[in-house]
Amino acid sequence: MKTAVITGATGAIGRALITVCIKAGYAVLTVVHRDSPRAFGLNKIEHCQVLRLDFSEYDNATEEMKKQNITAKGCELFFHLAWVAPFGKDRENLPLQLDNVKASLAAVRFAKELGCTTFVGAGSQAEYGRVGGKLSPDTPAFPETGYGIAKLCAGQMTKLACEQTGLKHIWTRILSVYGPHDGKRSLISVAINDMMKNKDTSFSPCDQMWDYIYSVDAARALLLVAQKGEHGCVYVIGSGEAYPLKEYIQKIAAVTGYKKEIGFGKRPYNDKQVMYLQADITKLQELGFKPHVSFEEGIRSIIETEHGTNRD
Repeated sequence: MKTAVITGATGAIGRALITVCIKAGYAVLTVVHRDSPRAFGLNKIEHCQVLRLDFSEYDNATEEMKKQNITAKGCELFFHLAWVAPFGKDRENLPLQLDNVKASLAAVRFAKELGCTTFVGAGSQAEYGRVGGKLSPDTPAFPETGYGIAKLCAGQMTKLACEQTGLKHIWTRILSVYGPHDGKRSLISVAINDMMKNKDTSFSPCDQMWDYIYSVDAARALLLVAQKGEHGCVYVIGSGEAYPLKEYIQKIAAVTGYKKEIGFGKRPYNDKQVMYLQADITKLQELGFKPHVSFEEGIRSIIETEHGTNRD
């Protein structure tokens, strides 16, 4: 079996990507933080190995693999999803975000040492800043946060590093992903948890147009661009459809059987709030990509996976 390497494999996208890669015939080497509590159960997945390694250790990764008795053969694809502080106040912690860029360059060196041929980096819609139309690979990028600036820099720097070392480089800009194993502070997770317990809810007016994509569909897109994408290209990953955020929240309420009035407008919009988010997935469609999972189906899957029940 050929091997796909995945850093940051404990989140919604990473977990889904493990499954998608194994189903496609790859063995998987996951790279997780040494003290990550979210890595529980990964070592029980068939064809999946777990390397516990912090960002600062990427340049010593092969030595650590020996110490942890991990042998990865036929490494081909390297997916770099790991990123410290993608949410919260540390998005503006510039030294910390710069450490992410340095770690991304170390990940390229790690991929080369393993014998991988393709490096796929996980960028973000935050690289664009606030845009009024669809986001395409050619949309000018004017990030407004430390996180977005660092992601943009990481994409450009890893491309150059890959060209210097002979690796194919693919950069993706991922919009809003939801699914099992998502962070507990994400909007979707908070909404599901509160509505499952029939708690009072508190949201912004939620009038912004939003593009959500289910984690398995996002993972399918990542594998597709790794296998068929062109070197040096940027691929925007989303569903390609945008709806008022209010509609998504209302659908969660319907699936969970929420009985109370939804708390729209109880919170203000965030500073520098993005009001329109929609992916132009033309380049993905040219590779044969099409989202499979509807929003309601995705919400039911989260509830069934994380709450052990489906209340629709």
